[in-house]
Amino acid sequence: MNIPLIDNASGLFRLDLPEQETMDQYLDFILPKVRQYSEDVRERQYFEDVRWKEIREGDTFHESVLHILRPGGEYLLTVDGNIQKGGWKQLGDYNTIILEIGAKSELFDLVFLNGVFLILKKHGDQVRKGNKKYFVLANEQVTWGPNGPLEWRDLMELLYNTYRENNNPFTMILAVILILAAVLIYSLWK
Repeated sequence: MNIPLIDNASGLFRLDLPEQETMDQYLDFILPKVRQYSEDVRERQYFEDVRWKEIREGDTFHESVLHILRPGGEYLLTVDGNIQKGGWKQLGDYNTIILEIGAKSELFDLVFLNGVFLILKKHGDQVRKGNKKYFVLANEQVTWGPNGPLEWRDLMELLYNTYRENNNPFTMILAVILILAAVLIYSLWK
């Protein structure tokens, strides 16, 4: 039996991720919601010596690309196991990283960082140039599911879980009820 009032109220507690067409669109929706849970570049334990797998959308990207930022500024870029060595460094006190391979140096601003995702944005208007807006890296350990490698949409769900886990409405309601109960009990004891 459908009761409209209950159906409408239950909709308030759902935290579904709306369907999007591109990874950039998903990230534009998700990142403002999870940015407050991000670490910054000074907290190197979240990104140094982690095998960061590059995540791209589309059926034409079949390489396994890993980025490893080593302590001391060593940068390893591996494409299907073939390693290129370079360097990385933080730019001043900014949440900005410079990646260097050969004669090429690129400036990236940190968008989001936790133990699972490292999301960067190359400085400048990359979309206008026909490039992707975000440079998405995921801890290689989370890119595999029980049936093999996860698709990029599955990883967007995983990123959105950061928001879901920190914004569970039932937890918030329970906290409010407990606070109200504590205030009521305290006022009755006086």
